[in-house]
Amino acid sequence: MRSISLPPWRIDIDRRPGAPRLIPDASVARAVSAALTAAGAPPPASVGIRLTDDGDLAALNAEHMGETGPTDVLSFPILPPEAFPPHPGRTTGPGTASFPLPPGARQPLGDVVVSVERAIAQAEQGRGGQTGDVRWSAADELRLLVTHGVLHLCGWDHATPAEETAMRALEQRLLATR
Repeated sequence: MRSISLPPWRIDIDRRPGAPRLIPDASVARAVSAALTAAGAPPPASVGIRLTDDGDLAALNAEHMGETGPTDVLSFPILPPEAFPPHPGRTTGPGTASFPLPPGARQPLGDVVVSVERAIAQAEQGRGGQTGDVRWSAADELRLLVTHGVLHLCGWDHATPAEETAMRALEQRLLATR
């Protein structure tokens, strides 16, 4: 595990053995930092990122989502969506949901688990971009999956057409400024 501080954020990156190294930890941390800032996460905060394989995601997908097989990214938020500022597609919030913390302590926001194996496959097959029709590198797909997962931690979703449009637009804006 490696912790990277990009104030006001701390990003804890856990690269599981066997997960290909598509981008440096610093690039992962920059993607996380940009998504947290854009989503209005409460500073200072911390996020855990696990870069792993399809087997790990399949087990987590079955245990937590009741789904069979691997997926590309799973997010495990600590705070409810209402704890974050409203955004296009979701007009509720900001709420007051948080944990009481000592002064200066970082608010843990949750964990994101990404299958690097799935990012590579989606990029190679031209099924990237969360829409399934973007052709780009596996490194770009990994950055997208990290960004996507962090936005989920911060109350963003794509359950309705308005939410999906807003989330996809923010993801593209964030990826364009890397």
